Amino acid sequence: MTGMLSLLGGMRSSGVLGLNRRNGEYILKLNRRKFFPLVDDKVLCKKKLQQHGLAVPELISIASFMQQASRLEELLGDHREFVIKPAHGSGGDGILVIKDRKSDNFVDSDNGLVLRADLVHHLTNVIGGLYSLGGQPDVAMIESLVHFDPAFSNLTYQGVPDLRVIVYRGYPVMAMARLPTHQSHGKANLHQGAIGVGVDLNSGVTVGGVSGNSPVSVHPDTGSEITGFQIPHWSRIVSMAARCYEAVELGYLGVDIVLDRDLGPLILELNARPGLNIQIANRNGLRTRLDAVDRLEVSHRNPEERVEWACRTFGDARTDLLNQAPW
Repeated sequence: MTGMLSLLGGMRSSGVLGLNRRNGEYILKLNRRKFFPLVDDKVLCKKKLQQHGLAVPELISIASFMQQASRLEELLGDHREFVIKPAHGSGGDGILVIKDRKSDNFVDSDNGLVLRADLVHHLTNVIGGLYSLGGQPDVAMIESLVHFDPAFSNLTYQGVPDLRVIVYRGYPVMAMARLPTHQSHGKANLHQGAIGVGVDLNSGVTVGGVSGNSPVSVHPDTGSEITGFQIPHWSRIVSMAARCYEAVELGYLGVDIVLDRDLGPLILELNARPGLNIQIANRNGLRTRLDAVDRLEVSHRNPEERVEWACRTFGDARTDLLNQAPW
């Protein structure tokens, strides 16, 4: 705990962004309310991203009405593996991963048996709004299951790791990987016990990690070092993240990307209110980087130029020069 308090103290002196300032100075000013549905509704967001040529997991079907929940043959076809998500969910709640079928039943990501009746019940809970923002009636999305890139084999427990990139006014400014653990039940969710790992913006190499409130250097389930790992397809990842700015027109945005073993990077979802733990994972504050973008006299018009400037400015040792951080 002493180490974490020291870490947080150092971050405060290097421009850590707090919740109130994030909400008041960035989200409120740069994220126009009329564009929120494009992010908060995962079905709409997926379609919008596809219109801009951005790769996303395949949408198998959607269930909007209670009577559809029991029609599994119509919803699933011959798919043996899939993911059920609430279209308006948050924090990973309501996501059910199915990786196989056994006769008329299913197998979840923990190798547990899911009865047909249980799956139908889960769909009705999603449609009824049990997991949605505000508890409003929702839509159940059924997506293809992502198979994680084997490069991550030693850095994950059962589930699929993902990458979060913060994009500010179209510029990628900070990134981290989220690694599933036994504690998180194979989900890449920091609040459920996944590990957050900072990623150098220029090279795509992992630079440190955090689990809960504690810095970590090895994965608790595999014993592998989590620093010094080269994220595959890195230049493509940051380019995809930057292009989301044109797709949804939000000035402060979290872009979540997964790496499929066959398809490469896929955009999982976007977040108009991304959390701030990414700063702890990177041992750096966001505020200094956001200020650097604001100081630009002329903004770069296309995503490629924005990515090149951001990686050159925030990557490698240049981050320390900007922040003068006492790590």
